[in-house]
Order: sequence, then C-alpha cells, then structure tokens
Amino acid sequence: MQKYRDDERVKAYVDDINSMHKVVLETKSEASLLKMAENLKQNNIPYYLWTEQPENIPTCLATVPVVRSDLGDALKKCSLM
Repeated sequence: MQKYRDDERVKAYVDDINSMHKVVLETKSEASLLKMAENLKQNNIPYYLWTEQPENIPTCLATVPVVRSDLGDALKKCSLM
C-alpha cells in the first residue's frame, strides 16, 4: 500500500481501520501468477508483484483496495485460501 499511498482507494482504506478487509487467494503456479499480473495491468488495477531474492522467483501479488466488481476476470482463476 505504501507504493500507492496517494491513490484515493488506499487513503479511504487506511482511514477506516476498523473496516479493513483482506482477501487471500491462491494460484497454483508461477505462470498463473504472472498471467494474473498481466490481467491486472490490462484492467488498470495498480498492483505490486513480490519477487523473492536472490532466487528471482515471483511469489505474491498485492493490489490496491478494490471492490470485487472492479476486478472483472483479472483474478478469476484463483481460489480462496
């Protein structure tokens, strides 16, 4: 969230600390994680892709706070953890 701290969605999210809601989703492979990153990019949804070092392996995506309807199909193939 620090990267996008000036985004209005992030500001609204952190202003209401008692209502913060997080969802953790799972994907089965690095390829599907990278595909989701591309989908988010195509849908203009800001995100951050964590990459483990020194292995240089993508391991996690985090988006700015968004409502499910704004995600469209970007994360459609994920399962809820």
